[in-house]
Amino acid sequence: MSKRMRFLSLAITPATLAAFLLAASPAPAADDTKVKGATQQVETGAKKIGDGEVGKGAEETAKGVGKTVEEGAKYTGEKLKEAGKAAEPSAKSSWQHVKEGASSFGHSVKNFFTKLFD
Repeated sequence: MSKRMRFLSLAITPATLAAFLLAASPAPAADDTKVKGATQQVETGAKKIGDGEVGKGAEETAKGVGKTVEEGAKYTGEKLKEAGKAAEPSAKSSWQHVKEGASSFGHSVKNFFTKLFD
């Protein structure tokens, strides 16, 4: 494999992976247009490399990969925030169940010993 093809595959793989992961995520509420734009920049740079404009293509591809990583991290952070907020009510509900169960158990133990020693 030539150096040019190896560089091209190393530059496109992270961006392609990021685009795939974003496309596979369920119904995004966060805005992913910046990530898509950065991914497009990687593709444009790769095409320039393929057309013989190695210097310009490599520069644009590198910038695109950097932007894809940056915007992908921001987007992922927003998605994690949304997931945390969505899980919050059920977590409170689960804690409420545990609290009620422990209270009920405590009353049962108290009643047991009260009846035992009466």
